[in-house]
Amino acid sequence: MRSDAVKKGIERAPHRSLFKSMGFIDEELERPLIGIVVAKSEIVPGHIHLDKVAKAVADGVRLAGGTPIEFPVIGVCDGIAMGHEGMRYSLVTRELIADSIECMVMAHAFDAVVYVPNCDKIIPGMLMAAARLNVPSVFVSGGPMLAGRHSNAQGTRAVSLTTMFEAVGAVGAGKMSEEELDQLENEACPGCGSCSGMFTANSMNCVTEALGMGLPGNGTIPAVYAERIRLAKQAGMQVLKVLKENLKPRDIMTKTAFRNALALDMALGCSTNTALHLPAIAHEAGVELTLDMLNEVSAVTPNLCRLAPVSATHIEDLYAAGGVQAVLKELASKKLIDINARTVYGTLKDAIAKAYNRNPQVIRPADNPYSATGGLVALRGNLAPDGCIVKKSAVAPNMLKHSGPARVFDKEEDAFSAIMEGRIKAGDVVVIRYEGPRGGPGMKEMLAPTAALAGRGLDDKVALITDGRFSGATKGAAIGHVSPEAAEGGPIGLLKEGDIIQIDIEGGTLSVQLSDAELAQRRAQWKPLPPKVTHGYLARYARQVSSAASGAIFKE
Repeated sequence: MRSDAVKKGIERAPHRSLFKSMGFIDEELERPLIGIVVAKSEIVPGHIHLDKVAKAVADGVRLAGGTPIEFPVIGVCDGIAMGHEGMRYSLVTRELIADSIECMVMAHAFDAVVYVPNCDKIIPGMLMAAARLNVPSVFVSGGPMLAGRHSNAQGTRAVSLTTMFEAVGAVGAGKMSEEELDQLENEACPGCGSCSGMFTANSMNCVTEALGMGLPGNGTIPAVYAERIRLAKQAGMQVLKVLKENLKPRDIMTKTAFRNALALDMALGCSTNTALHLPAIAHEAGVELTLDMLNEVSAVTPNLCRLAPVSATHIEDLYAAGGVQAVLKELASKKLIDINARTVYGTLKDAIAKAYNRNPQVIRPADNPYSATGGLVALRGNLAPDGCIVKKSAVAPNMLKHSGPARVFDKEEDAFSAIMEGRIKAGDVVVIRYEGPRGGPGMKEMLAPTAALAGRGLDDKVALITDGRFSGATKGAAIGHVSPEAAEGGPIGLLKEGDIIQIDIEGGTLSVQLSDAELAQRRAQWKPLPPKVTHGYLARYARQVSSAASGAIFKE
């Protein structure tokens, strides 16, 4: 066992003495040492309860004959970080998480690891670490938050964090009173868990099932259900079986597994952030995953689910309808996934064996999809030579093809002010640049401006493009990850107020109505903006990070 390096032989007596200083006994040191990496904190709703999940994992490890040892990682709440300087520190933590787990697992020679994530950057950071370390591993998340309930004169409806951000725009437009906003504030997020729609955290937890690294139910069992605790115990037990079989993450996270994950992504209509994270995870696993591959899968995969933010359906409804397993079974019926792909518990065939679609209104049958193609699409054109990404399933039909004048902003806050002050009109294309991985730095999410547009009733009349990114809670013609970014000299940095932007989502293009000669002339005159941050981790991150088109990984 790997842990023999810290506990076996006369020469390791000093090491054993340190274990015993923490209360470990000889019988525990004779068993496999199982690391439990948990993102517990008191600042993230998705993490506030992870101590209970981690305890259940530890119980499972002990039941199966292992010795559980817990250690923490950091995590940023994207919702709390949204709309201010803190959002620069969200994506950048993904690399910190992966690096810190590598340090802890290698330094302490764990035999196997159970990962207990929740929320946006933590899940991909942990998956990157698992792929990099290639130590037997199992994932079990903290699960999704239940939707809130809000009542007014129009009736009662399910609400979520998206509702709150959109409500800010509604109040600014005079469509909602501050009294109702205050009422919503107390109802939208009713308890622990990752925010309740098909936002990035829940997207990544569902994708973890398709990758084969999480047990069935990982993505959809609500955080407050006892079934979540039972799943955690099963994960703790399962990791000992995975260790005994010497089944490693890279045995599971193959090119086939990533294609399966992309297919599920398209069927569910996941967050655009999955297009940022899956290539980064694949890179750690030694698999190349490109935007072209994403489009190939999208072209043949039907979109079967439309959950919040594009509907009043939430993750708890997907859970009740049969969960990820039921969606995978629909895809398998059309041979759109490889059900023989290995998982931490067998194969995907085992996962879907007893699954069935309990609610065709939530999970459309494969023969009756929302659309014949997937929920995400990568676009290219003279404005995004290296590509960009849009959540097609969240775009109003009339905005799938749009042409309009550019309203250009060099930072998110200026665009948000323009929206709230009523300076953005129907037909406009809002451009937010110098918010990419390097230029941001940190590639801020743009939920505040997109939600403000929605709250003002403009999400089906105004497009927004950025070299930054969007929250999974975003809806509308929101096109992100425009690459190359402005700070790297990308065409988005050459735009001027009033340039005509042409968007064709069905055709897969994003262009500006300018000749090659005009673009070349502007490029010759272009000067980058001074760096927004010149010291600390963000400055180091800006120097190391690569393009969003390759997952915003660190340069080799």
